[in-house]
Amino acid sequence: MNMGVLQYYFSIKALLWVLVVFVQTHEYMGCLEEERIGLLHLKSFLIISIPPHTQSDYLLPSWVDLEKSDCCGWERVTCNSTTGHHVVELSLDNLMPDPYYSLYLHSKREYFEEHRWLLNVSLFEPFKELRSLDLSLNGINGCIPDDQGFERLAVLRNLETLILDRNRFGYSILPSLSNLTSLMTLSLVRNFLWVDPDERVKATEGWKMLSRLEILDLSENSLNDTSFLQSIAAIKSLKNLNLADNCFTGSFGTKDLENLSKLEILDISRNSFTRSVLPSIWELFSLKALSLSSNRLNGTLPTREFCKLKKLEELDLSHNGFEGILPPCINNMTSLIFLDVSENHFIGDISSYLGASQTSLEYIDFSYNQFEGLFSLSLFANHSKLKVIRFLHGNNKLEIETENPVGWDPLFQLKVLQMTNCSLNKLASNIPTFLLDQHELEVIDLSYNKLKGSFPNWLVDNNTGLKGLVLRDNFFVGHLHFQLQQYTYISWMDVSNNHMEGKLQENIGKIFPNLNYLNLSHNYFEGNLPSSIGDMTYLEALDLSFNEFSGEIPRQLASNASLLVILNLAYNSFHGEILLEQLKSTCFLQMSGNQFTSILPMLHSTNCYFYYLDISHNDISGAFPKGLIGNITKLGTLLMANNSFYGQIPCDLSAIGTLDLSHNLFTGSLPVCMNLPKLEHLYLQGNKFIGSIPKVLFNSSSLLTLDMRDNSFSGSISVEIKQLRDLKVLLLSGNRFTGIIPHQLCLLKMISIMDLSKNNFFGTIPQCFHNISFGRIGATIFYYISRGGNLAQLRVPYTYKDNFLEKSVETDRSFTPSNAEVKIEFVTKYRSLSYKGVGLTLMSGLDLSCNNLTGGIPLELGQISSIIALNLSYNQLDGTIPKTFSNLAHLESLDLSHNNLSGEIPSSLINLNFLEVFNVAYNNLSGKVPDMKAQFGTFGKSSYKGNLFLCGPPLDKSCSKVNKSDPTPTQSSNAGDRKWYEVDPLVFRTSFLVSYIIFFITVVSLFYIIPYWLQRCYNFMEDLIYSCYYFVFDTSKRLSNCLCNI
Repeated sequence: MNMGVLQYYFSIKALLWVLVVFVQTHEYMGCLEEERIGLLHLKSFLIISIPPHTQSDYLLPSWVDLEKSDCCGWERVTCNSTTGHHVVELSLDNLMPDPYYSLYLHSKREYFEEHRWLLNVSLFEPFKELRSLDLSLNGINGCIPDDQGFERLAVLRNLETLILDRNRFGYSILPSLSNLTSLMTLSLVRNFLWVDPDERVKATEGWKMLSRLEILDLSENSLNDTSFLQSIAAIKSLKNLNLADNCFTGSFGTKDLENLSKLEILDISRNSFTRSVLPSIWELFSLKALSLSSNRLNGTLPTREFCKLKKLEELDLSHNGFEGILPPCINNMTSLIFLDVSENHFIGDISSYLGASQTSLEYIDFSYNQFEGLFSLSLFANHSKLKVIRFLHGNNKLEIETENPVGWDPLFQLKVLQMTNCSLNKLASNIPTFLLDQHELEVIDLSYNKLKGSFPNWLVDNNTGLKGLVLRDNFFVGHLHFQLQQYTYISWMDVSNNHMEGKLQENIGKIFPNLNYLNLSHNYFEGNLPSSIGDMTYLEALDLSFNEFSGEIPRQLASNASLLVILNLAYNSFHGEILLEQLKSTCFLQMSGNQFTSILPMLHSTNCYFYYLDISHNDISGAFPKGLIGNITKLGTLLMANNSFYGQIPCDLSAIGTLDLSHNLFTGSLPVCMNLPKLEHLYLQGNKFIGSIPKVLFNSSSLLTLDMRDNSFSGSISVEIKQLRDLKVLLLSGNRFTGIIPHQLCLLKMISIMDLSKNNFFGTIPQCFHNISFGRIGATIFYYISRGGNLAQLRVPYTYKDNFLEKSVETDRSFTPSNAEVKIEFVTKYRSLSYKGVGLTLMSGLDLSCNNLTGGIPLELGQISSIIALNLSYNQLDGTIPKTFSNLAHLESLDLSHNNLSGEIPSSLINLNFLEVFNVAYNNLSGKVPDMKAQFGTFGKSSYKGNLFLCGPPLDKSCSKVNKSDPTPTQSSNAGDRKWYEVDPLVFRTSFLVSYIIFFITVVSLFYIIPYWLQRCYNFMEDLIYSCYYFVFDTSKRLSNCLCNI
């Protein structure tokens, strides 16, 4: 073969080779026709299945049946990068469009049943090379047909990743998963896998076939039994196991996890595991990340066992009950990246747990423990990777120093710095100077440290990515003045409780256009609010309370802040109108303590679960704004006290939980049509209401506080009051109630404070009052807003995430209205005191003073051992002071004055160690007053005045001496020494009564024996009557004549 033929041969061969490559390349540029058709069938199924069934244009718009459309270029589809035509990944997560998915997740069961949809798993069979399938966030309720689940995917032998998070497959899916033997990652987050433990064990017993599985996530599934962990333990290949956010209790067996020798990540946070779970964990020597957060773990950490975990890189022990010292070996764990021991009871010196050699640390949180001593932040000078430092403390025993040694230069650039209530730089009280060189901060919180100096505006200037700035409760002074530029990242600013002053910048709204939360309360800011505050269109919470602002509320604030949920302008000097009509999203509005004169009640808000409106302590007058109630159908709290409203209360208050109309000008009777099924607190004090308590009020079974003081209510207390079983405070003083005190009040066992004073009650004090708790039953602090808790959960938007664990960084976790706690006024210790919060929880009292009660004081009152104040003064009570009163160990005020009590004052009362006020004045008590010991040494003469027969200190009258050698009470030697007023009261009353009867019988007998005397007596009386009559008639006639002449 000559050279030319050979060249021709090779040329033809090369040409054919290029042609083959071209054909193959052209072929590989498109996906397989079988898979393309499969995807189109899948889309058709999804369109008719996913609620609301009408999203064909929205759902997967790039999946179209066109000849030139390559399915490898379709959204949510990934093909093999080498061959180019096999589909290897389908990301079909979150297909349900908002707001339908939100409704689906959070609605009632009926919604799930109405919009339930099932997945046809067979539609995935065409994708033979599929490696990853993500169907999360779709609200799927199961598979069709019912007898076939994900076992149909067994034909996909390359499937390695299956993500089904946040659906509703239920436990029935578990058996079918055992056939997917190629799986390496399986995630079933929030799929309602709860079922009877026996059935769950059967459902997972085949999981041992998942021999390649490395990652298993079963979090948020309400799992509550650990027996099925035996099936999981059979998966020896597991490296990452997540059981967080379930309902596990107790522990799991020590052998349940012993086969998981390859386990590197274990997350059992947010369960109810107890200490007995720990021994099985200490044997997992390969662990790199361990989260035990938010369980019921307590006691000390065992040093020897804990220190076996030498490979730990991330450790989260937060939100437990651990105590004692941390294992010293933590100082030697140089691979630690993440360390969170917050919210426990650890003690000791932080310096002994954190060393200069732990330079891998990125996240440190030692908050809310009982650490003490001095800690210098310069220890972290060489920790170049450090991003998060959190030392939030409540005991104020830890001191953190940042200025020693002077001029130390850190290598780190922090993202988060939170050091609150930790005596920061206690001596100098200055803001840390190393912050001058920090330029990447996103969150900084230095609250409750008594820091002084000018407000550090430079913190905002130096950190252009700053999102949250919290400097509350310090002593910063000066003006809030920033450079004329936009700080677009910052969303949270709190400088409340400082000494800031001056006016706000006119362009403050343009400087911080993206603020979500702004709190300037409890400062000395003044002047009008700048209109630019309306440019903060993303504002959700604004608190300017307790300042010196004045003027009218800018209309731009009301009209532009469409997201504003919380607005607190209380206790300033604002005036004009309250512009409710434009606050369309506001749920919490506090305008109290200003000078507003009118209200425009046109609120059409529909975005919030409940509402809070406080317009008390203003100058508003007029009738009850009925339109307010009509347009706010979910208004839960309405506070209108201390204004000049008048008229009557409307009937339809069905959503009201708290209603405060006290100190207004309301008149008339309470309407019998009142509908208050959710009422918890009712304040009507200081108005002009009349009539009786309407029976419809007793249908408010949730009522906790009923204050009707200082009105003109009349009638008796209905026996139906027994229906108010949860009532804690009953205040009816200063009215015209009559009748006996009903025994049905004794059925209200939860009452802590009862005031029935200044009425016309008569009869005896019910003996059953000892059945009422008066503080014996521990009660939590009750709030105006009890349903729904805090008004908003506003967080600084920063999340720390590294190789294994993820942690949300929070500051000031919630926003609570400044006066959301129930406030009660109760007269004790001679003055009216206000109680709220913890003080109200601890207070208890009974006031029956200023009535017409008769009879003796029931001995049973001495059984109310926890009562603090008892006032029975200004009645007609008789008998003796019960000796059982010595059992009232917590009594601070006892007033029995202005009654007809007799006998001696029990000497055992000196055992009342907390007694501050004692008054028995103006009774008929006799004998020696208690010795001036303990608390009785503080009581003066005024406590005993008006009792002629009392003697002994502090009174001037000394008691008569008794001869101890002669036991007889009457002796001739003492007879001459007795004073004329020292008479036995019983003898005196008996002799007086006998003398009166004898005199009456004598006069009647004389008239009977001598009738003439009786007739003369009648004539004399008749003459006297006529003489008086004519005298009055003649005098009045003369007086009228004189007036006419004038």
